Amino acid sequence: MTARNHYYLSIADLAHARGSDPALGWNGAGPADFAAALEEALRSPSLFERWRAGQPEPDEVDPALGATDAQAQVHAQVADLHVEVDVQTSLPMSLLRQRLNWLIGAAWQLHDVRPG
Repeated sequence: MTARNHYYLSIADLAHARGSDPALGWNGAGPADFAAALEEALRSPSLFERWRAGQPEPDEVDPALGATDAQAQVHAQVADLHVEVDVQTSLPMSLLRQRLNWLIGAAWQLHDVRPG
């Protein structure tokens, strides 16, 4: 069984957080919408498949980059003037980072990782 981790993140300005590719970027209205989008990006290969289709040689993309975790859970809430995000997944940080960057670019900051 793969180990699960809790990743604790913050997003300073969720209203303006967008990835560099509008076809992949998040375009929601608040923390609940973002949590749902990230959870879907971790559970389903659809965001990865859209990204892969836009690559010069889609068939050469390592399929391991599209790994998913059907049990991933994401919770996001406003705290002070930022959004706190708790991600629980068995996916490695490299894939979580990939999905976050596609959705909201570099607008997030990792604060802590703990066993889930």
